[in-house]
Amino acid sequence: MFKKLNKKGFTLAELLIVVAIIAVLVAISIPIFTSQLEKSREATDLANIRAAYAEVSAEVLTGDNVTYFKKVSINQTDNSGWKIDASDVAGKDLTNLKVNKDNTVYVSVTPAGVVTIDTTKITESDTVKEVMNEKNEAVTSTEG
Repeated sequence: MFKKLNKKGFTLAELLIVVAIIAVLVAISIPIFTSQLEKSREATDLANIRAAYAEVSAEVLTGDNVTYFKKVSINQTDNSGWKIDASDVAGKDLTNLKVNKDNTVYVSVTPAGVVTIDTTKITESDTVKEVMNEKNEAVTSTEG
């Protein structure tokens, strides 16, 4: 007389527990992911500064008696300072360099080999020239 009920599947309580566990895991992982994303932006910024230093140094070595500089755009979004090691970038300690998103860092090298990495704007003159990248379609040449 009694039929055996088919007990396949999950109960509503079991499904709610699984959803709650997944929600807790997501809530924990989002701040960690955001932090790692910011660290990768900072690493990219420091790599771009190092590359600009290499470009400017090469231009100084091959150029005439002129100070060269290059602009580097900053991508990091956290304004609280560097979260990664910025103590030796092109021989300079950048841990105290305060940068914000959309700032520009200027990397310059003088003919005497003095390196400056700062947010202070540098303008071109007879003794100071900007090294352009391929996107700007004009590389500063030393030909007269």
